[in-house]
Order: sequence, then structure tokens, then C-alpha cells
Amino acid sequence: MSVIFFTKMQGLGNDFIVINNMKYGLDKNYYAARAPQLCHRHFGIGADGLALLERGEKAPFSMRIFNPDGSEAEMCGNALRCLARYLWERGMCESPNFSLETGAGLKEVQVLLEGKAVRAVRVDMGPPVLESTGIPVSGPARRVIDEKVSLQETELNFTAISMGNPHCVVFLPSLQDIPWPRWGEMLENNPLFPRRTNVEFVRVISPAEVEVKVWERGVGPTLACGTGACAVVVAGVLTGRLHSRVKVHLPGGELEIAWENEGRVIMEGPAEEVYNGSFNV
Repeated sequence: MSVIFFTKMQGLGNDFIVINNMKYGLDKNYYAARAPQLCHRHFGIGADGLALLERGEKAPFSMRIFNPDGSEAEMCGNALRCLARYLWERGMCESPNFSLETGAGLKEVQVLLEGKAVRAVRVDMGPPVLESTGIPVSGPARRVIDEKVSLQETELNFTAISMGNPHCVVFLPSLQDIPWPRWGEMLENNPLFPRRTNVEFVRVISPAEVEVKVWERGVGPTLACGTGACAVVVAGVLTGRLHSRVKVHLPGGELEIAWENEGRVIMEGPAEEVYNGSFNV
């Protein structure tokens, strides 16, 4: 019986089963079919997704992400930091600065070192997509900023951003005593979002600091979302709530996000290896 070796990694508690698929060459249908069982918290390894390392076309390496429901995501910021550390610590790249190919294009990463130890990983996430047709959001072409959406019992204002994957950002005065997981599921599957969407609920602490609850498309509540943190800061700048450099507090920890002069979004945060293991094909 064939065996696949994996590394369990996490970025702010957003955890992934990292597999070097260059060794195995299994196609996406295999991983899409196995993801629900492998990611199951009780009957599998347990994870927020599968992160596959493969050969890239425009860079030496590429990343593919499969959610626990078997769907494939275009991009994942926390997984990208994990794969960057994985590559560096296994001597698979010569420099701590390198490119990784993703479903949302090439991303430039920098492994930040203190001596020989990895302190954090910085990622150039590229410019956000602000036009509704590229996110996508249904309706006429526009920037979707502080628009209203009606749920069963309430009306919320949201701003839509794509960081290579779609995000719906909702600013609220408080994150206490609200049914945000139910709202997250309803928004993910709202007809406004043809490809579904990730959802971030945000409390502004100050123009340079926010608290965020995350509902991830195809996953549900998670401890962190890197692209979501980026979308929050972009939405905050567009609505005049936030400065261009922001500390984002997520349930699993903190990310530093910068979006200056409506240019490229820079994300910095941790990535940790948890353990190694194997499973049968």
C-alpha cells in the first residue's frame, strides 16, 4: 500500500496538511475527494485545508489549496506563509526571498530571519481587485463599498474585495452577542456572490488596529485568514475607517498589514511546523 507523507503546519491557528505533491504527482481529483476526510477534526488528521506544493510554470514552485468541502481555493495567505517556511527550512530555495505561484498569480515572499531561526514571513500579496466584475459580485460593474445586504432578520453594510479570492467585509460596533457564524454562512452563499465568498466581521479598535472574526468559504469559522486580513485593511482604507498600516487581531493571533497609496498589499505574520506524519493512499 502506498503512503503519502505530510507536514502539519499552522499560521495563527489556521492549519494545513502540507504535502509535497512533486513526490507523488496525484491529480486534483484525488485531493478534492480526500480533503473532506483528511481535514475532518474527528475522523481524519484535522485541518482547515490541504496545501499542495507542486512545480510551477512561472516560478520553481506553486501552491494549490483544497478546502475541507473538497473545493479548490484560488489563494490562501496563511498557507502561503507556511509553504514559504517549509521550502526554506528544507533547503529547497537558495535565498529567503523568492516567488511562489498560486491560483491568484505569482506572490513574492520573504522569510524573515533572526540568525538562522525563522521569525516571520512577509508576503507581497499584490494589488487588491476592487471592481465587482473581478471579485465577483453580481449586478452592474462598480466598486462595492458600504453597500447594504438584507439577511433574514437584519440588514448589514458590506464592502467587497478580492485578494485573489473573494471577500465580504462587514464593519460592526461590536462582535459580542451577534450570530456572526450564521451571518457568515448566509453571506457566503448569498446570490450576490457567484463564486461564494469569505466573510470578515470587523470591530475597529483604532485607525491602526482592528479585531476580526472570520468565516471562510468552504470551511466555516477559522482562527485566522491572511487574505481576509488584507481585505479588511483595504476595505477600512476605502471607507475611511483605517490608516494604511494596521495591526489585525484574529482569534489565532496578529498580522501586520500595509496598503499604501492604493498599491500592493503587504502581509507579515508567523508560520509554524506542528508535526510530521503519513497516511495511506
